Amino acid sequence: MKCVENAEWQNRTTVTNFVLLGFGNVEDLNVLLFLLFLAIYLVTLSGNLLIVALVMVEHHLHTPMYFFLANLSFLESCYTSTILPRLLASFITRDKTISLWGCVLQMHFFSILGATECYLLAAMSYDRYLAICKPLHYATLMNGKICILLVSVSWLFGSLLITILTCLLSRLDFCNQCTIDHFFCDFTPIVRLSCSDTQVVEMAAFITSSIGILPTFLITVTSYAFIIITILKIPSITRRQKAFSTCSSHLTVVSIFYGSLIFVYVLPTTEKFKDLSKFFSFLYTVLTPMANPFIYSLRNKEVRSSLRKNIVFILGGFWDT
Repeated sequence: MKCVENAEWQNRTTVTNFVLLGFGNVEDLNVLLFLLFLAIYLVTLSGNLLIVALVMVEHHLHTPMYFFLANLSFLESCYTSTILPRLLASFITRDKTISLWGCVLQMHFFSILGATECYLLAAMSYDRYLAICKPLHYATLMNGKICILLVSVSWLFGSLLITILTCLLSRLDFCNQCTIDHFFCDFTPIVRLSCSDTQVVEMAAFITSSIGILPTFLITVTSYAFIIITILKIPSITRRQKAFSTCSSHLTVVSIFYGSLIFVYVLPTTEKFKDLSKFFSFLYTVLTPMANPFIYSLRNKEVRSSLRKNIVFILGGFWDT
């Protein structure tokens, strides 16, 4: 770890690198962990990019629901790619250091994608609300322009809020302490290592969370509350089951995502909960992106049918050559 002396700080040492402790002292398991995380990364990328490709090439999947799913899959691919490649490299090289700016940039892009996912999940829940609760007006209220607008606003707001936060974070000084007990650079562990006054940054983070996460969470919860009430009022058991199966996968992902966020960022981060907090971080940053294609799309009959058709077409072209 490189540290340089700075006259302004007298006896303090300005940190230029951080050490990510990852999963602790697991040197003997590095090869096994590398293979495990490599498999997770490959499955995540292939599953999510497959959904994006299917939605793009299949015209009958050009609907608002699959448009949002394709955007979510693309986001999840980027989401995982901000964390796992660097983690995989650390298992091979056994080098756990990351530069200060490398850490800030990882936090920046990871946070943008996380904030954007909150908005995107809210848009998806609103789409399901209109489809189930307002079916007669669905085509009018959720057309192509509205879908593009909702996705664009999700990316714009997520990027804007986090960029403001990153600018404030980049003005902090870091000295003496340089170890982060985590497997990636998250906002809270970085701020806690600063030797500057972090009151402004923490207040900005609170305001950003209030603007970004709380409204999207309320929209999502309210939408699914109305959806469940509407489904329970359907007299036909068959139609009720069909309607519930449409949104149950969405509700599962939303529950896992927000449940993990609440545990990691809302509950107190004491020594007692540190390892559990790391597990929930692993859940929503690594496992959920891998599981999303299976929960959301690959269990759907339309997607499976399109996948089989394209596989047969590709294999047929291969054998013809």
